[in-house]
Amino acid sequence: LTIGGVMFMHNYSGGGQLLMLGVITVLYVMATWWRDIIREAAFEGQHTSVVQEGLRLGMILFIVSEVMFFFAFFWAFFTSSLTPVFNIGGVWPPVGIEVISPWGLPLLNTILLLSSGATVTWAHHAIVGGLKQEAQTSLYLTLTFAIYFTTFQFLEYIEAPFSISDGVYGSTFFMATGFHGFHVVIGTIFLTICAMRLYFDAS
Repeated sequence: LTIGGVMFMHNYSGGGQLLMLGVITVLYVMATWWRDIIREAAFEGQHTSVVQEGLRLGMILFIVSEVMFFFAFFWAFFTSSLTPVFNIGGVWPPVGIEVISPWGLPLLNTILLLSSGATVTWAHHAIVGGLKQEAQTSLYLTLTFAIYFTTFQFLEYIEAPFSISDGVYGSTFFMATGFHGFHVVIGTIFLTICAMRLYFDAS
């Protein structure tokens, strides 16, 4: 997936095919993993203590790795913005870069993210409390917020007056926001699976 992505971005022959093979492989692994987790938990009874411990440890390591990723992105941003070098004009943002106003679409996306955090927490408490209808409503709201966020992020990228190749400003902006947007897309996929399971649940 990674090698295919790099090859595709640099227009190497076969890069697109390798990227698609990686995407299909990841989707297959996700589908079979979900299937196994659902089978073990729903049809064969509760997970064993070893599986529960593995899932718990896996989640902890996943969160730690995510913190490290975003720590690196913020480090790059703060290093570049607090001590701008001479070849970008010694100022931040660099000379010639027209920045996006934080009071427009970014503010709306922040509100959408905070709202989705509230609604997914509502869904969690509703599921724990056995309130299926309430859980469905809040989960659908969360998915709606996530889809709107992703759409607005895409529009922001299209309308941005700079690109990822516009020096350190463009690269840190698109890398950090793109990585975050990728997480929103993955979370949307996971929550869609949860919503489908909740919808088709007979109890």
